Amino acid sequence: MFFKIGAFTFGGGYAMIPLIRNEVVKKKLWLNDEEFMDMLAIAQSMPGPIALNTALFVGNKRLGFKGSLFSGAGIILPSFIVILFIAIVFTRFRDNQVIERIFKGIRPAVVALIAAPLLGLGRSAGVNLKNIWIPVVTALSIWLLHISPVYVILAAILLGTGHYLFVKQKIKK
Repeated sequence: MFFKIGAFTFGGGYAMIPLIRNEVVKKKLWLNDEEFMDMLAIAQSMPGPIALNTALFVGNKRLGFKGSLFSGAGIILPSFIVILFIAIVFTRFRDNQVIERIFKGIRPAVVALIAAPLLGLGRSAGVNLKNIWIPVVTALSIWLLHISPVYVILAAILLGTGHYLFVKQKIKK
C-alpha cells in the first residue's frame, strides 16, 4: 500500500497525506479520523519528511518495528528509484527547452494536487469558515510581517496547551 502511494503520488509528502488517510482511515479502518489527525500533528512536528513520518507511525501502530520498516521502505523506495533514474537520464536532456517547459507546466498541477486534499484535511481537523482565519493570519504573518515560523510554532504550542488545559479539561468534568 505505501509503495503504491509512494510510486504514484506527485507533489511530495503533503500530496501523499490524503492518500494515506484514505487507505488507513477509510479503506483499511486501521485508525479513526481523530487518531490519524493526532498522528499527523506529531508527524509534522518531528524532523524529516511528513509522509515518511506518517508511514512510520502507521506501520508502528499496525505491526510494530516490522511495520515501520516496511511502510518506511514503501514510501521511500519509489521516490529513490525515480530520482535515481531521472538523475541518470536528465543529464542528457537538461538543456532541452521542451523538457524544461514540461516541468514548468507540471507545477500548477502539483499545487492543485496539494491544495485540494488540504481542504478535506482541514475539515477533518475542524477548520471551517468560522475559524479559517487562523491559517490565513498565520500565513500572512509569516509572509508579509516576516515573523519567524519558530515564533508561530511556539505560540501555537502555548495556545494549544492553554486551550487543552482550560477549555477541554472543563468540558470533560
